[in-house]
Amino acid sequence: MPTDALVSPSLTAVPAAPVRRRVVEWADPRVTARAGQARAGLDFLRALIAGDVPPPPLIALLGIDLVSADAGRVTMRMGADEHLYNPLGSVHGGAIASLLDSVTGCAVHSTLPLGRGYTTLEIKVNYLRAVTAASGVLTAVGHVVHAGRRQAVAEARLSDAANRLCATASSTCLLFDLPEARAAAPAA
Repeated sequence: MPTDALVSPSLTAVPAAPVRRRVVEWADPRVTARAGQARAGLDFLRALIAGDVPPPPLIALLGIDLVSADAGRVTMRMGADEHLYNPLGSVHGGAIASLLDSVTGCAVHSTLPLGRGYTTLEIKVNYLRAVTAASGVLTAVGHVVHAGRRQAVAEARLSDAANRLCATASSTCLLFDLPEARAAAPAA
């Protein structure tokens, strides 16, 4: 059988689209991590906003901007650009989930003292409407609803440029002492 017969006619009928290009640059993530471990959470987030610390690579890749940070509350923005599209022509749910995970995690981070860290244990996202380039700039606001010694819970809302609610999320984060903080702590 000729190999041409294995190719679906519908696939060969699609005209070639013009190629688009996006160049992403990022700083050494170890620099960002060291800066985060050397500051209290809110101080670190404000250093990111001021440009004193380079953003993490994923933030640069997705085009997320950290807009504001207060204790327990963080705001981020991301363009609903076509480089984030899924095969159906809307922003991929994973990109939206990454934005929501970032804003809820940073809301938790904003409450942590020097020497404490966090990681996401679970996140639940509710997608409420399709997001496309026509949605404009997306704004995600995350806030802490519970901060304990070992876990914190945060929620977030994602709105489009017309202030329509597009998605919500809730996240649980594990809180822990950073390894450097344990090594530097005096023996009991």
